[in-house]
Amino acid sequence: MSGQGEFAKALLSADWRCPTGLFSRNGAAPASRFAVYRNNVQGSLINALRDAYPVVAQLVGEEFFSAMAALYVQDFAPRSPLLNDYGQDLGDFIQGFGPAGGLPYLADMARLERLRVEAYHAADARPIEPARLLAAMNRPDSLGQSQLLLHPSLRTLRSSYAVVSLWAAHQSEQPWPAFDLHQGQNALVLRNALEVEVIALDAAAISFIDALRNHWPLEIAAAYALDAQADFDLGQCLGLLLGHGALIDLQPQKKA
Repeated sequence: MSGQGEFAKALLSADWRCPTGLFSRNGAAPASRFAVYRNNVQGSLINALRDAYPVVAQLVGEEFFSAMAALYVQDFAPRSPLLNDYGQDLGDFIQGFGPAGGLPYLADMARLERLRVEAYHAADARPIEPARLLAAMNRPDSLGQSQLLLHPSLRTLRSSYAVVSLWAAHQSEQPWPAFDLHQGQNALVLRNALEVEVIALDAAAISFIDALRNHWPLEIAAAYALDAQADFDLGQCLGLLLGHGALIDLQPQKKA
């Protein structure tokens, strides 16, 4: 029988020849059975991509998406037994996919939808008690050196296109609100209870959150935000994060 690597490669290949060395139990030619199996494997992967990237599929249409997904499947084998993990780099694939060049925002839309999948399947954590955060804010001398821990599901995306508005427009049958597709947006993605939320943020808030994700203390994170936008409102940003269950702990800075 063919080696495991050859068999797996044949399953995803555009070449429909049956790998050598295969045999059917009844002695019949295995080509037809292998073709059915290959169709099922490739079809399952394409369906997994369609489920993970519904807005991308809507933007390009079913026929285009199926053809694009089929090419992706041929070049990118699954790296995990979990179908939810498949297609992690579809956004990068779309970025270099010539036929999608007329939709320059499509790659970032795919990246946004991938973050939603990751957020949905991320670990859970209990949000911090608001009273605890409020008490810490009343001790400004030590607050700046503290680290705010974010919910495991939290993700961010910076885009040159209005991907948050475009994504939101596809979530209902209502007429689209007016927005400039070429106006860049920053996205905050997180799971709040059982709902994955997508929120547009300004440059200061996204810089602050990214600094927290990189484990900077609060005062350094605020400095990054102020560099990005001079009118950054720390209290407002903390209130937003608290209201969406994005903050889970406040820890004093560890001494070296």
